[in-house]
Amino acid sequence: MKLSARNQLPGTVTSINKGEAIANVVLDVAGQRLVASITVEAVGELGLKEGSAVTAIVKASDVMIATDGG
Repeated sequence: MKLSARNQLPGTVTSINKGEAIANVVLDVAGQRLVASITVEAVGELGLKEGSAVTAIVKASDVMIATDGG
């Protein structure tokens, strides 16, 4: 699949926590934990399960950083 987005992070699904409509899919991306919130329907359509190899694609207009001011 070709995609114009440049922020593509290959990873592995480590857990899926399903709610009524939204599922939090936890990924291991190069040793870092990343959580994606997607619909429960999308989890099924994508066939996601623990151990699935996936690519997280990040699209954001802003990234904010905060510190304690120290």
